[in-house]
Amino acid sequence: MGLLDLDPDQLLSTTRAVRRRLDLSRDVPDELIRECVALAFQSPSGSNNPSMHFVIVRDPDKRRAIGAFYGQCFARYKTFDGVYIGSIDKHDADANTVQQRSARSADFLGDHLGEVPVIVIACSAGGRLDGAPAIVGASVGGNVLPAMWSFMLAARARGLGTCWTTLHLMQEKEVAEVVGIPFDSVQQLCLSPLAYTVGTDFKPAKRVSAADRTHWERW
Repeated sequence: MGLLDLDPDQLLSTTRAVRRRLDLSRDVPDELIRECVALAFQSPSGSNNPSMHFVIVRDPDKRRAIGAFYGQCFARYKTFDGVYIGSIDKHDADANTVQQRSARSADFLGDHLGEVPVIVIACSAGGRLDGAPAIVGASVGGNVLPAMWSFMLAARARGLGTCWTTLHLMQEKEVAEVVGIPFDSVQQLCLSPLAYTVGTDFKPAKRVSAADRTHWERW
């Protein structure tokens, strides 16, 4: 499969968090994953000193183990009223309908992460962030987050779906042990499923007005 016919604005506005539309039955070729990672490493990095690493998990037993931990974390997440996606009230009937649809999608991933063909964990080898000053966290994140977003854009262009999630970090050490990540020196930043999507016709999402969230000269 070649690249989808998307111009840059379409690519940016239709790279969605994909969960229920992940094709759990179709394998993802290694070569496509390598292409996405290579493009991710073209992202900017602080001080031109990239610290990002990607752990690609294809082994079925490891995926199931990570999925089990993720399911436990997701069950805990669902108890956080006002934080869990399905408990957020948008104070608008139409918006709440969309919110509940998103919640069902999130619930699906909570139940099925271990079944996706590939799990991708984005990490930083720049040291642990536990108790670190804000500037350290922002700097470490500033290396990994742009790279992971580039990975997701590259995946979308190839007909693959991704979904940024950090819930597994509730049990980060346990996940690290599954795939041999050195927990004492490597910080996991996020995790994403990776699979072909069921259809490729994703649309821009309804968002808050950019004008209402843009501050010129001062807050």
